[in-house]
Amino acid sequence: MTPCPTSWLSAPAHTRWLEAEGDRLLEFGRASRSADGGFAWLDEEGRPAFDRPVELWITCRMTHVFSLGHLMGRAGCGPLADHGLAAMAGRFRDAAHGGWYAAMDGDGPTGREKSAYPHAFVVIAAASATCAGRPGAAAILDEALDVLLTRFWDEKHGMVVEEWDETFSTLDPYRGVNANMHTVEAFLAAADATRDAAMRTRLLDGALRIVTRVVHGLGKAHSWRLPEHFDEQWTPLLDYNIDTPAHPFRPYGATIGHWLEWARLALHLRAALGADSPDWLLDDAISLFDASILEGWAADGRDGFVYTVDWAGKPVVRERMHWVAAEATATAAALHTATGDPSYADWYATWWEHIADVFIDRDRGSWRHELDAHNRPSGVVWSGKPDTYHAFQATLIPRLPLAPTMAAALRDGLLQ
Repeated sequence: MTPCPTSWLSAPAHTRWLEAEGDRLLEFGRASRSADGGFAWLDEEGRPAFDRPVELWITCRMTHVFSLGHLMGRAGCGPLADHGLAAMAGRFRDAAHGGWYAAMDGDGPTGREKSAYPHAFVVIAAASATCAGRPGAAAILDEALDVLLTRFWDEKHGMVVEEWDETFSTLDPYRGVNANMHTVEAFLAAADATRDAAMRTRLLDGALRIVTRVVHGLGKAHSWRLPEHFDEQWTPLLDYNIDTPAHPFRPYGATIGHWLEWARLALHLRAALGADSPDWLLDDAISLFDASILEGWAADGRDGFVYTVDWAGKPVVRERMHWVAAEATATAAALHTATGDPSYADWYATWWEHIADVFIDRDRGSWRHELDAHNRPSGVVWSGKPDTYHAFQATLIPRLPLAPTMAAALRDGLLQ
C-alpha cells in the first residue's frame, strides 16, 4: 500500500473519473440486449454469445445496472431496464408453479430447477427498477419477495435454502452461503424500495439473521475464512469440490472476494439499522477486510487477489477475478465512510491503480474478467465479459452513503 497525499475519496477529479468509467461500462453493456428477451453473455470483444443460454442472473444484474443508469439520467438506460423486466415477467417466469427458471435457450428452459441465487437477483433488479419508476417493476418485486420468503427462506435456521425442483416439492440437501450473501443484498435493496413498513422490518430482520450466522458466527469460528458449502443441517462441508477447486460458483475452500462483499454488506446493514445495529457489525467488517488483505492480496508475491485459499489460508486457485478487485475498492470506500480511517483511502487508491493497470480493457471495452497469477488474461474460471455489475457498482459506491442502497440513494438525489 502506497499512502496517497490527497484522498481520492474526496477529490472531485477522481469523482469525475469514476463517472466516466461508469459511463464507459454502461455503453459496453448495451450490446448484451437479446432480441429474444433478457441480456446475453458477452465475449471478450463485447459481442453477445448467442450460442450460450440467456442466464437469469445476468439478465437481472444488467436490469439492475440499467435501472441505476436511468436514475443517473443516462439516456437509453430506461428502455433497457424495461427490456430486462419484460424477460422476468415473461420468458423466465414459471406461470404454472411460480418462481423463475435459471436459463433459457431457443427451446425454453435449459433446466427445471429453481435456485435461490438467481431469485435473489430478481429481487435486486425489481427493487432497483421500482426505485427508477419503471412500469411493472413493483409487481415483479412483490412476487419475487413472496417467492423468496415463502419458498426459500428457512425460518428455523435464519437462512435461505439453495435449490428446489420445478414444482417446489423436492429440496436439494446442499446449502450455500453465496446465495445467502446476495439475499442480504436483495433484502436491503427491497427494504429501501418497498412502501410497506412491516415488510421493511421483516427484510432487515432477515438480513441481520443471515449476517449474524455467517459473519459473526461462522467467520469468527473459522479465523474469518468463511465456509461456503454446507449440508441440510448447516454443517460445513470443508472438502466440498476439492477435486474441482476452480468452480465458478462452488469452488473448494474459502473465497477471498466474498469476505470483502460480506464486510461491505455488514456496513450497509449497520447503516440501515442505525441506532439499533449491534456493535459487532463494524468490528467484524474490519476483521474480514483485514483477513482478505493478509491472505488474499499479493499472497503469492504478485499484486492481485487470489481467488481462493484453503483452511490454513494458503492460496488454492491463484487466478485474479475482476469482481474481487472491484469489491475491494467498494469495501475500502465503505470502511472509510464508516470510520474515517485514512488507511482505507490508501488501500482504495492502491486497488484502483491495480485495476487501471491490469483489468481495464481500453481496447475492447469493460474489464478483463479474469487474469492468471502473472496478471495476464486467463479463462480458467470464467470466459468472456458476462456482465458489468461488480465493476459498475464500484464506480458508484464511493459516491453514495452507506444507506439507503444504491437505487434508493440515486432516487433520493444523494449521489456526489
